[in-house]
Parts: sequence; structure tokens; C-alpha cells
Amino acid sequence: MTEPYVSKQPAEPIVTRFAPSPTGELHLGNARTALFNWLLARHFGGRFILRVEDTDLERSKDEYRERLYEDMRWLGIEWDVGPDREDDRGPYRQALRGPVYDRYFEMLEKKGAVYLCYCSPLELDVSRRAQLAAGKPPRYAGTCRNLTPEQEAKKREQGVRPSGRFRVPTGERIEFVDFVHGPQSFLSDDIGDFVVRRADGSAAFFFCNAVDDACMGITRVLRGEDHLTNTPRQLMLLKAMELPAPQYGHVSLLVGKDGSPLSKRHGATSVREFREQGYIPIAMNNHLFRLGHSCAENGFLSLDEMAKHFDTHRLGRAPSHFEESQLRVWQKEAVHRLSADEARAWMAAYLPPALEDRTAQAFMDAVLPNVVLPSDVKMWADIVFGDPPVLDAAEAEVVRNAGAGYFSAAVSAAEASGNDLPAIVGAVKQATGKKGAALYMPLRVALTGLAHGPELAPLLKAIPPGKTRERLARFAG
Repeated sequence: MTEPYVSKQPAEPIVTRFAPSPTGELHLGNARTALFNWLLARHFGGRFILRVEDTDLERSKDEYRERLYEDMRWLGIEWDVGPDREDDRGPYRQALRGPVYDRYFEMLEKKGAVYLCYCSPLELDVSRRAQLAAGKPPRYAGTCRNLTPEQEAKKREQGVRPSGRFRVPTGERIEFVDFVHGPQSFLSDDIGDFVVRRADGSAAFFFCNAVDDACMGITRVLRGEDHLTNTPRQLMLLKAMELPAPQYGHVSLLVGKDGSPLSKRHGATSVREFREQGYIPIAMNNHLFRLGHSCAENGFLSLDEMAKHFDTHRLGRAPSHFEESQLRVWQKEAVHRLSADEARAWMAAYLPPALEDRTAQAFMDAVLPNVVLPSDVKMWADIVFGDPPVLDAAEAEVVRNAGAGYFSAAVSAAEASGNDLPAIVGAVKQATGKKGAALYMPLRVALTGLAHGPELAPLLKAIPPGKTRERLARFAG
């Protein structure tokens, strides 16, 4: 048996892969799988391969494949080889690997390890229902396993297009060590003969996935635990084809806050949806890194730092709960780390056009500590650069209680000082004797329409002086 965990530097180079199907947007669970495989490869200085499993020609779309590339690059997950950077082990799109699969299928045919199955979908469904009704686990009943040549000829005369099934050996125990879950053991008699080639001639998942892992030199397969029961099938196939098997590890599934599989009812579930909201990739990476993987380093990490600390010993077996509130914590940290140019690009859609650099910098200095997403910037851009705010009843009461003399002093100080908060506050205090909240709150409300928000001093530097005087003067007489 292989060793149960990957911890020390392995004797052979580590090669991992991410093998998505381009049938939809990149789901967060798949993004985490890609990240973990990339980190595992980088931790040991190995290779990370992107392989697109697009044998389902009806559902696979070029647009989804291109979006997959974009989303992975946005996350910073670059592949060493893949469909857009081939080497001699490619092609890395399964739709282009038909001759490879034909060659290995013919090898299995010569060994008698596969046979043709003429069962229709209806016949298979009836058999499955009968087994379930009898309290038995559903598996292929072996209907076509021992057809005579004459019976096969009759099926062909009827125009039935057969699929190809792997002849599962009887009475064998398939054992392997999962480097997340530990020792695993399956009886071959509990596994029905499974399809390796579809009726249309295309290779089925169990078959092409195993063939490609071997032919592409994959040494570690880290994937979702929903694939755990697929592993004995693929190990039997690899043994029959005399191909090397990788070490397998199956990471816990990603679930919503309520513990059910992550789905649209939990909100956004695809990388693209979070991208479009303005989440920062390193924030997403920091969150995904800690979903099903514990780390002694609790602080904000770069991708290189994540690779350094990635450890398969620390991959959990319990379902991992995705909560956007936790992602927002990492996002807030990422926003605070933006450079001036990065911050301006991040919030560009909500800034007035042709905004002077000094004003833009003052605005960013004021609002960045108070925003999480670019959409949060819109409210403050409207407040700072837009029309005077309309006050709600509670805010109007704050202004009314301050009195006209309060604002007359504030207007005069603003005109003389050019939005200098200490000068404005000092003048108001001298004129009214107010202090504490009674001194500061009316200013904030009159200027922003809100009783809370960014620190007032940096915010005043962003508000054009004319707007400051205009807003204060509304209440001065």
C-alpha cells in the first residue's frame, strides 16, 4: 500500500491536476479543488495541469471553457500545461483525445476485460427500480455480460448501438489509502459492470479520467469526496490496462450555512458572480484556503504563503460551510491592502469622470475603511459629489436642535478655512459652547445626511468646498 499522507518531500516530482467539465460557470467548490491542487503542486515545487473534460459534447460549451480560463487566472491559479499550452502529453481537452481512448479500449477488448452492452435506457431503469424494490443496491445486472455471438448478431441486426462495459472481476477486494480519509476497502462484488464507452462511441468518465491521469503523469489526485466511490473502479481499470495509478485524496464537500449542498438558494455560488460583485481574488483565496483546510497562520496570506503552509494532514473530513459573512471579513482586509492605483481601479465605476487625482485620493482615504464592495462606494460618491442630502426625521431633529447660530458659525469657518474640521469645530464650540456628540453630530448630519460613516476630517477633504458651505448654509438662517 502507499503511504496515507503527503507530508515530506516525495521521491518523485508531484504532478496534480484540475479537470473541470465546461458545462457551466466555475462553482466555488470546484474553485477550491483547483486551488488545493495548485497549492499541493507548488508546495513541493511540482507541476499543475489543467485538463478540460469535455466529452459531453451536448452540454460542453466553448464559452464556458473560456470563462473557466478567465476565472482561474483571476484567482491567480496559473497552470503549467493545459489546452492553451500543450506539451507532448496532450492534447489537454478530452474531446480531442478520441484516438488515445480507442487504443486503450481495444487493449481491454483483446484482454476480454470489456464487453458490448445492448441494454436500452428503459431496460436499465426497470432493472434499477426492481433492485431498489427488493432492497438491493442498484447495479448493472450483467444482462449482456455473457451474450453468445449469435445473440450479439441479432442485437446488431435490430440496429441497437451498444455501449462498452468493463467486466468487473469477481471476488476481489480493492484497497487503497486515501491521503485524506485513510485506508479504504471495497469488494468488487458490490460494484456492477460499468460503462467505459458510451453508445455514441465517446469515452465515459471512469475510463477517460483514469487513462488521462496515467498518460499525463498525474501523481496526486485531490478531488471532492463525492468521487470516493469512483476510485475502486478507476483502480481496476488502471490495473487491467497496466497503467500506473496516482495517489488519491478526497476533500470534504462544500455546503451552505444550513449544511445542505451549496446551491443557488444560498446566494451566489459561482466565481464569476463574486467577481462581478467586486470581490478581490486574494480575499476569495484566503477564504477558500480555510474551507476544509486548517492552518496555524490565521492572518492574511499571499498565494505563495498559502503554498508554503498547505498540508494534506490538515485537510478535514467534515463538510465545509461556506458563509459569505466570513468572505466579507477577508474582503475588508483585502480592500485595506489596495494600493492607490488598485483602489481607484476597483471603485472606478462609481467615481465621477475626470476626477482630479488629489480629490480622488482624499475620497479614497476617507471611504476605504468603510466599504467592502465597490457598490458600497456609490452611496458615498453620491453623498460627497452629489446634491445636498435629504434628511430623515431623526436627522432633521438633530439639525434643528443645533440651532441656526451653530451653522452660521460653521459656514463662516468653512469659508475661511477651506473645509478644515478643527477650525470649523473650534468656531462652533466658541459660538455655542457645545461639546461631545452635540458638537460633532449636527455637522456630520448636515454634510452627509447620516449619523454615522467615515471619519469626518478626511471626508471633508474630499467634499468640494463649495458643497460644504452650501450644505451648512441650508440650516444657518
